[in-house]
Amino acid sequence: MAPPRDRHTTRLRAQQRRAQSRTRRAALVSVTGALVLVALVLIAFDDGTAPRPPATTPIEALEPSPEEAAILSGRPEPEVLATVGNLPVQLPVASGEVTEVGFHGSDDGAFALEPVGRQGNAGLLARLWWRIAGGQSAPAWYQLPGPPGTEALDVGARAGVDVYSPVDGAVVAISERVIDGIVIGARIDIRPTRAPAAMLSIQNVEPDPSLAVGTPVYAATSRLGTVANVARVEDQALAAVTREAGNNVAISIYPATGSLP
Repeated sequence: MAPPRDRHTTRLRAQQRRAQSRTRRAALVSVTGALVLVALVLIAFDDGTAPRPPATTPIEALEPSPEEAAILSGRPEPEVLATVGNLPVQLPVASGEVTEVGFHGSDDGAFALEPVGRQGNAGLLARLWWRIAGGQSAPAWYQLPGPPGTEALDVGARAGVDVYSPVDGAVVAISERVIDGIVIGARIDIRPTRAPAAMLSIQNVEPDPSLAVGTPVYAATSRLGTVANVARVEDQALAAVTREAGNNVAISIYPATGSLP
């Protein structure tokens, strides 16, 4: 049997080991908490939006002429930006020409679109989840100022960039778009092959002279025209998340029955 002094020494050492273990666990928890806090702060201040241009840089200086933009642009690679049921809406301009992609609400009877990718200006917890899940490489889209919802899709691109059909289908209408008495491009209505009960409308397009009612079009292949310079007469919501003036082609999908807005 061990002497009382040895038993006391053994208990003291055991207590010291337990105290050291608790200290190490507390330190680990503190370090982990600090790292999580730093990550949350970084994500909180990174709202996912693109940096705005310096106030001394005129927006017009960032826009090439329509002729220069037409030379630089080309056909888009197949990329789905949104869906409605079984209908995919593909990228209508070359990916290298896209400034940003945004959605906003509308009360004109359009269908709600299902965005593809991650929301670049989502809330803190959503952005943290995307980082943890490794979804940062997914294409980003932005919820734009204005009515909440996803009925309207704005695909940002510079004026003069070539615009291609976002779906397979046929042109059923081409109408001028008038803003404050000024004709700014056109609205082109397309009946999608995969959803004949729907009508896709794409606005802010300077239509190709060869385009006519009845013309068959194919996604990412058929040229509709070029991006109109709508930002020169109307402020664009997309300007809030891009370095450009916010020029875009606007896409909405409506029921084919009844009158379109």
